[in-house]
Amino acid sequence: MLAVNYSTIRSKLKDYCDKATDENETVIVTRKDEKNVVIISLEKYNEIMRAARNAEYLDMIDRSMEQVRQGKVAAKSMAELEEMANE
Repeated sequence: MLAVNYSTIRSKLKDYCDKATDENETVIVTRKDEKNVVIISLEKYNEIMRAARNAEYLDMIDRSMEQVRQGKVAAKSMAELEEMANE
């Protein structure tokens, strides 16, 4: 992980973008008032987003399983489900 100030990034943006994509480096761009930003590769960004979605999905499954354990479920027949789908 690299931390680089804004002025340096401006003069060497390509170099730091290459580090992010070619070397899988995380580049923190430091700015005034701690309004920092991060440069990462699209591949790394997609991995982070996929992990976040998976965590949300697993949390939803956990909540659903807890509802089942508490008996907060409703049984429906196939005919009832088909009727609901056609509404």
